[in-house]
Amino acid sequence: MRREKRYRKIGRIIGLLLLVIVTLLGCSLPGLGKSVAGNGIVIAGGNTTERQILAEIVSQMCDHYLSDTDTDITLINNLGSTLLILQALKGKDANISGAMYTGTSLTGELGLEPATDPDKAMEEVVKGYSSEYNMVWFPSYGFENTYAFMVTRQLADEKGIHKISDLKPYADTLKVGVDTAWIERKGDGYEGFKDLYGFTLDKMSSMEIGLVYDAVRAGKMDVVLGYSTDGRIDAYDLVVLEDDLHLFPPYDASPVATKELLRKYPEVETILLKLEGAIDSEKMQKLNRISDEEQIEPRIVAGQFLEENHYFEEKDTIPLAERELYKDVVRDILPPGKDKEGK
Repeated sequence: MRREKRYRKIGRIIGLLLLVIVTLLGCSLPGLGKSVAGNGIVIAGGNTTERQILAEIVSQMCDHYLSDTDTDITLINNLGSTLLILQALKGKDANISGAMYTGTSLTGELGLEPATDPDKAMEEVVKGYSSEYNMVWFPSYGFENTYAFMVTRQLADEKGIHKISDLKPYADTLKVGVDTAWIERKGDGYEGFKDLYGFTLDKMSSMEIGLVYDAVRAGKMDVVLGYSTDGRIDAYDLVVLEDDLHLFPPYDASPVATKELLRKYPEVETILLKLEGAIDSEKMQKLNRISDEEQIEPRIVAGQFLEENHYFEEKDTIPLAERELYKDVVRDILPPGKDKEGK
């Protein structure tokens, strides 16, 4: 009995120690222990290569242009979802997101209907993030990362398949590998595909989306559904099929910043606007490939990209206040004494 009591007592002590350790770690997660309440810029990345590269680009752009100031610039990575990134921004653990995607946020945190028109989707997220979260959704980097059907270049050339509609004559013979979640997905999932394109994929198999690229490369699948900016598209010389009937909503990528940050550091507006249209889909594929396939750190990939482009120093920008879409959005972050026209 005495031995059992001793063991129970030791167990309670160990349990308390573990509780203390977990509590301390919870208060000092990497990056999240630093609040933005004081001076400083904290950029939220993510757990994907693409989001990490874009967060590094934003971080290094801020460091380049604010190097003569005492501004502290911090980067948080490995936030596993858009909702976690948004929570970091709302909770003042961060004040910039390196990348948000229109289609994801439109139907996700904003709870709106999907839009197939890229301009309409952008308008909705710009206005929604301003009114709901007091944040500014900036213009796109110049690319979108959406679902995309793809084939090998050899198959595309042999059968003349360059858009999704071109699959119809071969729908009963081609082996198609798709993301498991896509089959049951509402709107732009398989049911939506059949309704819009008017044919079925008779030899369709479900699989993890990370495996589809190797499957089509190895000839186990003829057609696969992947993500349009994955680095393996470039590495494996795959051809992305045009979504000619516009099944998939736009997923244009943009940085997002809190209005509080833009009031404190108005220079950040110009810094982020220099990245507008700076990265097309092909370039993003290559940046992802360099990091994923060649095992180069996102920080180095981002730095090389910015050095090659001289940090876009010569690029002129149009202030947000001069754009029709943003006039009401930025009205409350203009310097005191200026109206929405900047006068």
